[in-house]
Amino acid sequence: MTENDVSYKIRNAIFKVYNVLGPGLFESVYESALIYQLKKDGLKAIAQVEVPVYYDEQKLEIGFRIDILVEDLVIIEIKSVEEISKVHHKQLLTYLKLTEIRLGLLVNFNTDNISESIIRKVNGL
Repeated sequence: MTENDVSYKIRNAIFKVYNVLGPGLFESVYESALIYQLKKDGLKAIAQVEVPVYYDEQKLEIGFRIDILVEDLVIIEIKSVEEISKVHHKQLLTYLKLTEIRLGLLVNFNTDNISESIIRKVNGL
């Protein structure tokens, strides 16, 4: 399965979750529901994946966590905010760079139109 195949299935799962739950809940609720739906749809999905960070070839004491990793190919960064800011875009791009994953989806569930709130980000590697 390619990143685009996985992305298509993820979008469908996002629509299902949004149509049932609607906007305005905490990110953790959407994360839990989306993990459930992705697995139900036959995808390998892992929540809160720890990623170590290295600086000058030294592993730092602190890393970061990916909200959801799907099929080891796509990162999903979930938000439930009034509006997506520039830092949210940069955050996902940095996650893609550090993990060497090519595709990420930034999703804001706090919206009236979920189709306009799913943003693809591509890592140029």
